[in-house]
Amino acid sequence: MYAWTSDTSDWYGSSSYAFGEGGKEAREEAARRAAVAGPRAYAHRQAPNPAMIDPHKRLTSSSKNPLIVAVDVTGSMASWPFEIFDRLPLLYQTLSQYRDDLEICFAAIGDAGVDRWPLQVTGFAKGYDLEQQLNALFGEGGGGDAPESYGLFASWVEHHVETPEASRPFLIVFGDAPMHETIPSEQIERLMGDNPTGLGQRIKAAVGAGGLDALSTWRRVAERWDTWFLRRPTGRPGDEVDRQWAKAVGEQRIFHIDDEQRAVDYAMGLVARTWGHMGDFEANMRARQDESKVKSVATRIRSDGPRVLACPSCGARIPAEAFGRYTCTFCSSTLEL
Repeated sequence: MYAWTSDTSDWYGSSSYAFGEGGKEAREEAARRAAVAGPRAYAHRQAPNPAMIDPHKRLTSSSKNPLIVAVDVTGSMASWPFEIFDRLPLLYQTLSQYRDDLEICFAAIGDAGVDRWPLQVTGFAKGYDLEQQLNALFGEGGGGDAPESYGLFASWVEHHVETPEASRPFLIVFGDAPMHETIPSEQIERLMGDNPTGLGQRIKAAVGAGGLDALSTWRRVAERWDTWFLRRPTGRPGDEVDRQWAKAVGEQRIFHIDDEQRAVDYAMGLVARTWGHMGDFEANMRARQDESKVKSVATRIRSDGPRVLACPSCGARIPAEAFGRYTCTFCSSTLEL
């Protein structure tokens, strides 16, 4: 299990790695708090912490770089909160050195038709506070049928989350199933405390007899958030699940995970590439993985992941053919594409 210390000497890859100066103070504070708390341990709960995961709450992040990580926790994906918890220090320490105001919110998605806790959402946090947030989630492992309540989560993001300082923050969803195409009015009211008719008036969309349209909700969310559906290795490209998610977030936003053990690496790589730090991220992986896995992940991210079209420092256009180390012609920032 990864630790909150910046010491990477026990990483077992083929080269060494040192975190940059960005986010250094937060890393040091997290390391101090972790040392006082003792060894890391994931709380294998029988239920979530209701006070911390209630989707009735409304969140505002003042960060320019908030990130939401959502996980389908039905069926065989019930253990994924633990897998992310295992790599939580790595996730935060790696990305916060690129953008030191990074804040992360976690969500667990189930099936509101059958699960007791079908939507669990934490607050935004950073550093060691993320331990408590992620530990509050419960991988219920339920789900009554193939579609899950991804649409309910999208409605929560649309109506309960404000990010006034961020232009288009990241939203990453780990899943393996299609969604219920209608978000029932009863679930919207019971689980989030929202009036479905009022939401319809707010978004200027008709509320059908059954509720809100899930695909339309996702399309609106994807306009505001840099949204990615990271699909667990099930099914095949272009199947029913892919086709539905393509209608929701766009075909280019569906990313098939080849190796479940590298799921968090894929997510970090998507963000690192967009922020212009792909080279450093590869060095980070090389200190933890063998070269074949580094090449596999990096190649997939470059071929199927985001294409950096603007300098993250000044917003200047980056030529489509730019690759590898690139110096912005406007602000002279060095990017790794």
